[in-house]
Amino acid sequence: MYDIVIVGAGPAGITAALYAARAGKRVLLLEAESAGGQIVNARCVENYPGTPAISGVDLVDQMLLQLRELDLTPVSARVMGLRREVDGYAVLTDRETYTAKTVILATGVGHRKLGVEGEAAFIGRGVSFCATCDGRFFKGRDVAVVGGGNTAAQDALSLAELCRKVYLIHRRADFRAERRLMDRVRALENVEIITDTAVCEIKGDFALQAVVLRNLKTEQTRELAVSGVFEAVGNLPRNTDFESFVTLDKEGYILTDDECRTSTEGIFAAGDCCQKAVRQLTTATADGTVAALAACRYLEEQSFS
Repeated sequence: MYDIVIVGAGPAGITAALYAARAGKRVLLLEAESAGGQIVNARCVENYPGTPAISGVDLVDQMLLQLRELDLTPVSARVMGLRREVDGYAVLTDRETYTAKTVILATGVGHRKLGVEGEAAFIGRGVSFCATCDGRFFKGRDVAVVGGGNTAAQDALSLAELCRKVYLIHRRADFRAERRLMDRVRALENVEIITDTAVCEIKGDFALQAVVLRNLKTEQTRELAVSGVFEAVGNLPRNTDFESFVTLDKEGYILTDDECRTSTEGIFAAGDCCQKAVRQLTTATADGTVAALAACRYLEEQSFS
């Protein structure tokens, strides 16, 4: 039996594993996909204290190196749910069942989709959620970025270096992205900003060929020829498998207190999967620290053998 099983190897989960392992606990870190979470898609991380500008991939590699020095490596397994046991919890995965005295949920978030006609058919054939991952496939071509936050602005900047033309499409007149980022976007000659406009259809044959746009003020529609659509319209929490164990808010985020405790004794949560006003790399690692130390205190207070 493990002292702590951590579900999710993003920055929150990795930090929790680091602190728990250094506290001498027997730790298992589970990850269904690639370690690092969404930060691996960041072209350049410039706001992590003490770390000069670095790519998300390189930053995660450094985090994982710290874990390896403690003989801890994420195990590839998709967690399907939990089961209450006499001395803790059974963590059910697509590989096997692991038992733990306590659990930390650091499941992160998934990509929110546009939900328009043609979208599902062209995922992987023109529709992408990662400009860093897929931008090189569209070198010299025209693409669209959909969204109004920092991710959309960063995607536009990244794609502008590769693509002939980048259209940045946003439903509103104002962008949520930081002014510094938007100033850089607006300075690029090959980026065209289209506001008050929604994508209402994605079209093509074998590959994506165009998007249909609707102006939300005039209701007029037009077709825009592009080879790719990069969606950056927000995220969805990955907590469905745990909704019978912990209390979620109306949007599906886990409710926690200031020590990352959930509504269920012995289960903690950290990172973007939790209800919070700010979701940043620094808040994820902070949560991982708090959750790990709280779980360690819980183990000591329960006097597990």
